[in-house]
Amino acid sequence: MDFALTEDQQMIQDMARNFALKEIAPFIEQDEENHFYRREILTKLGDLGLLGWSIPEEYGGNGMGWMEAVLALYEISKVHTSWRLSVSGNCWGPAMTINQYGTEEQKQKYIPGLVAGTSVGSFAITEANTGSDVASMKTFAEDKGDHWLINGSKMWISGGHTCDIGLLYAVTDKGAGAKGISCFIIDYNNTSGVTRIPIHSKVGMWPAPTSELVFENAVVPKENLLGPLNKGFQICMWMLNNTRMGCATGSAALSAACLEGSVQYANERTQFGKPIGKYQMIQAQLAEMKLEDEAAKYLVYHAAWLKDNNLPSQQATSMAKLYGCMAAVHGANMAMKIYGSYGYSTEYPCGRWLRDAKQFETLEGTSNIHMQIISGIELGYQPNR
Repeated sequence: MDFALTEDQQMIQDMARNFALKEIAPFIEQDEENHFYRREILTKLGDLGLLGWSIPEEYGGNGMGWMEAVLALYEISKVHTSWRLSVSGNCWGPAMTINQYGTEEQKQKYIPGLVAGTSVGSFAITEANTGSDVASMKTFAEDKGDHWLINGSKMWISGGHTCDIGLLYAVTDKGAGAKGISCFIIDYNNTSGVTRIPIHSKVGMWPAPTSELVFENAVVPKENLLGPLNKGFQICMWMLNNTRMGCATGSAALSAACLEGSVQYANERTQFGKPIGKYQMIQAQLAEMKLEDEAAKYLVYHAAWLKDNNLPSQQATSMAKLYGCMAAVHGANMAMKIYGSYGYSTEYPCGRWLRDAKQFETLEGTSNIHMQIISGIELGYQPNR
């Protein structure tokens, strides 16, 4: 594996960095304070081709793969990690999954808007009493002959009340567990019986919308079933192996933001007549952060390389996601120490870094789940897909 960047990859990296600094950075404090989601950012990402990763060009894809995707997302997430959800919510979630399992009609109807950023995407798995145990979900889709009738609710859905198109996982064969779940494409703007409720009581990720979805006799066309009936669990696991790359990349980028900010502060802040970076304890803390940051980044690169080469990547993806969140949380903690009292002040971003870092420990598989995946594959108890 050679991770030396090509000229094209460097161009993508620079484009994403410049976009984030121009379009996202100036509004971070305002968006955080107001818990404000700016939809136009998604459209601008689409205009630059930054949502079409690993999607065929015939459906609007950019003709590039996973490595280019993580390079771009890393730069965006380093500026403000809330915006990494727009990539997963559009490209690595619905668009890529529809491309893999959808009919030609579904691909042509839904993918172009998702990669252009003119449609906002989402995917709904989690319920109030269903987290890590996906197969225990209760939302039920009843076959009514000429349509599906859906009842139930979903909780903690990223982009749930702001999206246009979403994937919904629901039970279609009660009592069959994982073998009785199916996946549906939901056109939220044209589906009656759906109530979308914003969730504002979050610790962090404030500009990233999160929602509760309630389905009460929601009518969904028969042709909106994605993939084979009762194969939704397999589709869900395939999708998560992709969307978790967003978590892995975002957490590694947040670790880098904590390191860069801490280095800058350590060179600017003086105590006892010299910069605090001259003191060995501060140097030791920065050394720890640098080690973890580099490890997290190259685990992401490795997983992306495996995906680009069509090699089994589930274990590598879980390793990148797990270690990335560990690096982000530790990096945010260390940054707050290095900044001292100012770290606890809203004048600096340490509080935001720590709030945003903690969500990586639960989003798209808790740290415990990823430890099980990693060890289960290593022990030979499950295949590395």
